[in-house]
Amino acid sequence: MDVSLLDAAGSAIVSIAEPLRLLYLLIGVLFGLVLGVIPGLSGLIGLSLLLPFTYSMEPLAAVAMLIGLMSVTTTSDTIPAVLFGVPGTVGSAATVLDGHPMAKQGKARKAFGAAFTASVLGGLFGAFLLGISIPILRPLILMVGTPELLSFCIFGLSLVAALSGGNVFKGVAAVALGLLIAMIGEDSQDGVLRWTFDTIYLWDGIPVVPIALGLFAIPELADLLIRRSSVVTERFQSVESSQREGLLEVLRHKWLVLRCSWIGALLGAVPGIGAAIIDWIAYGHAAKTEAGAKDTFGKGDVRGVIASESSNNAKEGGALVPTIAFGVPGSASMALLLGAFTVHGIVPGPEMLSSNLGITYAIVWSVAIANIVAAGICFFSAKYLARLALVRSSLLVPIVLAIAFVGAFQGQKAWGDLYVMLLAGAFGFVMKRLGWPRPPVILGFVLGALVERYTFISVLRYDFEWMLRPVVAILLLVSLYIIFADPIKWVFSRLIRTEKPTESLKLSLLSNNKPDMFFTGLIGIIFVYTFVTASEWSEAASLFPIVASALGGLAVLCVAIKGVMTQPSNDSEGSLEGVSTSELVTRALGFFGWAIAYLISSQIIGMLLSLPILVFGLMFFQGKETVRSSLLGAGLLFLFSFALFHVILSVPWPPAMLGELIPEAREYWITKIF
Repeated sequence: MDVSLLDAAGSAIVSIAEPLRLLYLLIGVLFGLVLGVIPGLSGLIGLSLLLPFTYSMEPLAAVAMLIGLMSVTTTSDTIPAVLFGVPGTVGSAATVLDGHPMAKQGKARKAFGAAFTASVLGGLFGAFLLGISIPILRPLILMVGTPELLSFCIFGLSLVAALSGGNVFKGVAAVALGLLIAMIGEDSQDGVLRWTFDTIYLWDGIPVVPIALGLFAIPELADLLIRRSSVVTERFQSVESSQREGLLEVLRHKWLVLRCSWIGALLGAVPGIGAAIIDWIAYGHAAKTEAGAKDTFGKGDVRGVIASESSNNAKEGGALVPTIAFGVPGSASMALLLGAFTVHGIVPGPEMLSSNLGITYAIVWSVAIANIVAAGICFFSAKYLARLALVRSSLLVPIVLAIAFVGAFQGQKAWGDLYVMLLAGAFGFVMKRLGWPRPPVILGFVLGALVERYTFISVLRYDFEWMLRPVVAILLLVSLYIIFADPIKWVFSRLIRTEKPTESLKLSLLSNNKPDMFFTGLIGIIFVYTFVTASEWSEAASLFPIVASALGGLAVLCVAIKGVMTQPSNDSEGSLEGVSTSELVTRALGFFGWAIAYLISSQIIGMLLSLPILVFGLMFFQGKETVRSSLLGAGLLFLFSFALFHVILSVPWPPAMLGELIPEAREYWITKIF
């Protein structure tokens, strides 16, 4: 780094350290931490809310506040991910896999310590990389074309498909299912309406928030209420852990932190590769490279938390590289940040690396300071938050579920989002019961539109020669190895086994694998349906759905064959101790029944007024709490929701029948809740 860069960095830290600017930075950090904790309220929503308030501020203060907010939502989103298995944002979905099992084992503090330490180190690494690499990375970023972007996506999908509980074909089928769900809506090439079923809501596709909350949050909340215990199961109640243990684990695995921070920062610098894929790629990298990870990842391995958290914070520094250097947003949040730049007369591009270098390094320092402050706040509060893992599920689940419903609604302000979340929740609950992996579904869904667009452009421009480009060829070969290595080893192990195949086949056919085989058949029917219906569309609209359906159908066939040839194990992800099958079904129906009742009530009297009904019903009837406790919980949640969502955030609630009956009531601010 030359002298001019050092001078610019030095003057920038002096500028950003001015008390008023630091105050605005702190406000942004606090706001970002709150949004990260509440499922569904992402940094994008926070930027949208704060942006209008920055118009009258001086440029550096405005930028500091916005940077402070967007830098820390992936720090605090760890809290619900670890405690409840609910990803605060899509960037913490991978953290759930090991963070929540750690909480169940009484190691929530250790998970927090590891996550916050990895987050701050990853964030600082991203800021450092941003500070020194913009001039270096400019030519490299310009070399990345559509085929390379497509190969990055395929590589990420192969990694997460391989993390599928010993059955990679289930992972591939889940990825294909996610890709097909992403195809729902109007085709961007020919305008064909794909699987919209004459529903206007589906024309624009399904948003990611209700899908993510449904697949991950709803099954975990249902499990907690079905088990009727705290997050920490009884056999782990006496286990003590500390944040210091987590901090020491991060230091012990410093090279893993460094590698995953590199992954987060470098992929964050590539426009189009967002938070939803980066933490999965880092997690998959750790699962493939760390010793013994195959047996421990997904069961409470702290290294999984470290990999996810170090990468998702480092990506913010990386995403700022194309935003600042070229004016090309690396993510949706960066697009809003570009809007703030424009409002305050800051022009991204070459000037940010020359005459406006001071502003560039003010942004770098803002990222670094925000991560340090956020980690400090989280470290201080985590000791108390970890105690939530010991609170009865009958008290926690109704409140978290109610907030999840409101969070899901915030994306498009559409009723359909709530129904999608509940449907995805029921589907995810069944997947968990039967040991099917859920992460591949959400990653396939998030990347579906990108993969289809990149595939179309790559084939249109390069024909099939795009696969011969060096970076593309390497990543495709690695992806093939990741997917087929374990199945090939399994086939060879079956061939050299000494027992008679007929005996093994007889045992597997007589075993209790009917639910899994039935579900496999159901998924297969879905792939057949999508293949047949897609064949009737135009070539541009049908090409990718046909490929995804064929891939999924082939994977399901392999799953069925392996299910017949192998005795099913009882190590499914969702087995519940001390709960019989009949109790599980009864309590699950009660849980989803009250969720459906909430949606019906919301249409009649409004979402906000229906929240206390949902909480009371789940606490009293499902959680067996007293009437007094249930009424108190319902009342407190209503007051909290009214203050936060109606007063502070000014959420525009959807119109309900009650408002149609009494239209005069909508003229008053306080009654606009229906």
